[in-house]
This record gives sequence, structure tokens and C-alpha cells, in this order.
Amino acid sequence: MYRIAYRLFSNRSLTEIPVLFLSGLAGAACAASGQGAGAAAPGQGDDVVIVGGDMHQDEPALPPPPNVRVNQVGYLPGFPKYAVVVSDSAQPLAWDLLGSGHVVQSGVTQPQGLDADSGDSTHLIDFSSYDRPGEAFVLRVGAEESYPFDIRPDVYQKLKYDALWYFYHARSGIEIKLPYAGQPQWTRNAGHLSDRSVPCADDAQCHYSLDVSGGWYDAGDHGKYVVNGGISVWTLNALYERTAHLRPDALEAFADGKLRIPENSNGRSDLLDEARWEVEWILKMQVPEGQAQAGMAHHKMHDTQWSGLPFRPPEDAQKAGSERRLRPVSTAATLNLAAAAAQAARIWKALDPEFSQKCLTAAERAWQAAQRHPDVFAPSSDGKNGGGPYDDDAVSDEFYWAAAELFITTEQPQYLDFIRQSPHYLQIPAGADKLGKGPPSAMTWQQVSALGTISLAVVPNPLPADEVTKARSAILAAADRYLALISGQGYRLPMKAQAGKYPWGSNSFVINNQVILALAHDFTQQRKYAVGVLDGMNYLLGVNAMGQSYVTGYGERPLRNPHHRFFARQLNDAFPPPIPGCVSGGPNSGLEDPKAEPMLRGCKPQKCFVDHIESWSTNEITINWNAPFAWALAFMDEQAQAANPERGTGAGQPNPTASEQPESP
Repeated sequence: MYRIAYRLFSNRSLTEIPVLFLSGLAGAACAASGQGAGAAAPGQGDDVVIVGGDMHQDEPALPPPPNVRVNQVGYLPGFPKYAVVVSDSAQPLAWDLLGSGHVVQSGVTQPQGLDADSGDSTHLIDFSSYDRPGEAFVLRVGAEESYPFDIRPDVYQKLKYDALWYFYHARSGIEIKLPYAGQPQWTRNAGHLSDRSVPCADDAQCHYSLDVSGGWYDAGDHGKYVVNGGISVWTLNALYERTAHLRPDALEAFADGKLRIPENSNGRSDLLDEARWEVEWILKMQVPEGQAQAGMAHHKMHDTQWSGLPFRPPEDAQKAGSERRLRPVSTAATLNLAAAAAQAARIWKALDPEFSQKCLTAAERAWQAAQRHPDVFAPSSDGKNGGGPYDDDAVSDEFYWAAAELFITTEQPQYLDFIRQSPHYLQIPAGADKLGKGPPSAMTWQQVSALGTISLAVVPNPLPADEVTKARSAILAAADRYLALISGQGYRLPMKAQAGKYPWGSNSFVINNQVILALAHDFTQQRKYAVGVLDGMNYLLGVNAMGQSYVTGYGERPLRNPHHRFFARQLNDAFPPPIPGCVSGGPNSGLEDPKAEPMLRGCKPQKCFVDHIESWSTNEITINWNAPFAWALAFMDEQAQAANPERGTGAGQPNPTASEQPESP
């Protein structure tokens, strides 16, 4: 089928290839749009990719990773340092830490027995007492040697900026150009200029077109979704607010000039500039006055058919054989708009009063519209053609979140009355999500009540002190539950399989739990919470059952082939590899794509992963995963600077220039 597709289109440019979405050709051309636990896969069918130019066969399989699993990026001086050894031995094993080929420390492992989530029998190596900085250390156990790693106080400094850099490359409607793009291979023309006038879909019950240009592409596909943009932009803005209110000494890390974005010389925080790009798009998704559903927000907008792999964001979607359409409104999207816009209104009040007022007006209109239409839900079936469903038919948490943000911003009693009557008031869900699915986690795009409680706990507001304390106590209680999970996991991560399964985007559960742990440290200054964040980082960067760094461009075994239409070197040499700093969704027991299912059938939860561009259910990259990843990285880099004051202002150094940026393998 690949060869047939190529012959059909070998005389067409990549941006002119029509999409052949004959029935059944969903396969690997479908993206799951980064949806979390319990989300339905929008595409099923044959494993087909439509391409132009030279096509690749699957890459040769990599050799198995060493049985000594380490954080492949490195460890921080002054912090615990853990590695894991896979071994069936019930007895402690001798280990050596090698630096420059010489033994610099020795010890014995701590047998941990069988780890249920991975199926591995594991031992723990604790080499925390070794703190001398250096490069290319290796841990040796018998004949096994780990991948090399560094011990440095700045191991997370560059990575935190690369995690934020992801959002510039996800921008729609703007040319991605040098020097901000990093390298020529990552430049591209402005995508989807036709989004300046997008009509309603036939089933949207509206008869107008809106300018919905801009914003971020959601994930590996080219759709843009309010009910994922909301939590993503909230996370970046909440990182700013958390830093401003709890760690103002670290705010310089996000000052003007720190990120590689076109706005990095306008005198405003680059973090806020990047978040504003998405806020402005979300505002455009609101139904205008005079229309039947005025004030509501369209749930999403995307192509009428899935685009194939690989594919550049086209300047005109119709050249791809598809059209862009506004999908119907939803209560969930409307409340996401209300919450995100209310948050932006207070952040920008002094920086840009006109924009602040625009945000507040939109937020209040959305709130009023949602109250008039409290049960307009996006159907789960709306994910078959061109975009994921992001369905949600339980929105009490969205109402609470939006009311909390509006209360903090306006201090109006109507919003206070609403949140106090909500069952979510000052609570943090730390068990299964509201649908009873997924491992313990506080927040997903579908479960957002924690966002309201976090804002009330962090941002100054008129709540009595004892109620703010209650909100913070709920965060601490959730953090304690995540800490309790770590010691029971062979690979020491703050998450555990539920019903013997990992959900779609399992890495995002780890990362969002890291955010809760980071906040617990902010409130208490208790070191155990920072160590919990660090344990999660070790897992993401190599201390896991796959021996895999789940981040592009980082580690000896980095993520290489995320599911993405433009970062598609695996399929076609005319396309670039991924930029550094993209985090994969990671193991997913559901195996909803036809690349993963036959390869991984019967896999243990932590081993349900394949680093392949066609495996959208295990290996997509998304805005709502990179946002909390950037938060956790920023927190750990702050901690490293505090523990290593000789590092000076390292946490505030700007992102590397294009000449310093390594090419992702």
C-alpha cells in the first residue's frame, strides 16, 4: 500500500498531496490528539501512511538497554541519586561507580523483588553520597554497565527551556523561522492561513465564519481544541503565577529574552508571551453576539479529514484535499474559555489593560452562557474524521474551575457563593478520575477541579486564611499519597497502574503528579516533596522498564520518532527529526493503534510502548503534556540552584542560541 500511494503522488509536492481517506484508511494517518485516560481513539483501520518522496522501512531495532537503568541526562549534586538494576537475584549485588574509567565509589544493591507494573525483578542502587560534579559517569554491576550520565547542578537548565520551546514550534498561523527555529531544518511556512475564515460544520447549528487563526496545534495532528488548550495554557500561566507569588527570586528565569520566540524583546515575560498566543486563539472560538449561542465556545476546529503522515502544516487546507470547520459548541469548552480568560485577565491587568479587559469580558460572557446551556456536551463519536473528540459529559469540575478563576480575578461574591456550594471546593482528587478510570492523578484535560483549588491556594484572594490553608492541605494530602506510591514501585515513580493497566498518556500522570509534589514543597519547604519530583524525573529520563528517555534529544536512548506530521524524519528524509525537549505520552496498555497492538500484545503496563511515528497511542507529543513537564523542570532547576549557590544565576540564563542547539538524533 505504501508503494501504491507513492506512485500515485510522486509527481506532487507534499503540500499538494490530496488526502485519500477512503473508508478504512484511518490507521497511522490518524492522530489521537493527546487525549488522556479513558479517551477513545478517533481512528481505526489499516496501518496506512500516505507519503510523498522517499519512504523508509522501519528502522533496525535498537539493542536492548543495559540492565542498569539510570537517569540518562544526569543527577544533581546535593540530591539523592538512584538507579535501578534488573536482576532475578535475591541477594545484594556489588556495584561500582566509574568516573573517567576509575572506581570512585562502591556499594551493594538493595533487592526489591518483583515489580508488578513492569514484570521486572529489580534492585535499587543508592549512590546519593557521591556529589563531585563530572561527566560520563557509569554504574557497573558485574558485567553490566549503565549508559553514561553526568553529575552537574545545571542538568535541567537547558531542558526546561527546550520544553517551553516546543510551544513556539506548535504555533499555527505564523512562519517558524530563524533564529527562533534553532536550525534551518525546523523552519516552515505559516500553517493554515485559511483559519482566518473558517465556517461552521454542517452539524454545528450556525451559519457564520470566524477568524480562528493562531493558537497551538494540539499534538501530532493539526487540530486546535479549546478543551485541551485550556488546561495547557492554564498550566503555563499558573507556572508564572506560582513563581511570582511563591518564588519571586526565580521569576527572572522567564524574563524577556529568555525564550527563543519573536516576542523576546518586548519588555514582558517570555512565558506570558507564549501563553498569550494560545489565549488569543481561545478567545476567537467564542460565538459572537447576536448569534443563537452567543458567548458559548466552539469545542474545537480541525480538518474534515485526517491528514496523512508526513505532512507540513499547509498554507491552505484545501490543498490537502480537506477543509477546516468549526465544530459545535460545548459547555466544557465554554468553561475552559471562561477559566483561561479570567486567569489571563488578572495576569495582564497591569501589563496590558486593554487585553486584560478583553479577556475578562469574554470570561464573564462565557460564564453566563454556560449557565444558560449547562449540558451541551461534545459526543464521543465526534472523533472519526479529522480530529479527536475530547468528549466530556460531567462538567461540575469545569464550573468550579471557571468560578474559582473568576472569583480570584473579580472578587465578586456570586463566584464565591458558587464555589463554596461546589462538591469540589478546596479539594484535590487524588484517586481515579471522575469516570473511574486511570491511575491516581490530580488533573487531566477531562478532570480540572484541581486547577481551581491550586489557583485558590497560590494566588492572593479574599478567602479567609483558614480556607486557603484547607486548599493547601488538600494539595499536601494528594502529594503524600503520591509519595507513598514511590516506595512501592520498582522504578520509583509517583504513579501506579490501576486494574493492571497504564492509560493513554501515562507519562502525563507522572508529570502532573510532579506538579502537585512541587507545590507541596513550595508550601512546606519539606525536602521529601522535591525528592518525589526528582524520582519522577528519573523515571521519565531513563529509570524505567524500557531503559528509555521519553524526551527527544536527551539521553543515550532518547525518544526519536514521536507521532507527529512535521517531525517525521523516520518516514521521509525531506522532513526533520523532532526538536529537543518533546515528552512522549509513554506506555499505554490500550494499544489502540495498529503499529503497537501486534508488537506489544500482552505487554506489562510499563512496557506497552514503542518509539515509532505510527504509534499514536503510545508515542504522541502534545501541548498538555509538555506544559506540566516544563513546570516540573523549572521547579527542579530552581532546587538545583538553591542547593548549589556557586552556580550563580544559572537558572536565569537564556535559552541556547541556534549555534549551541544540538540536532536531535
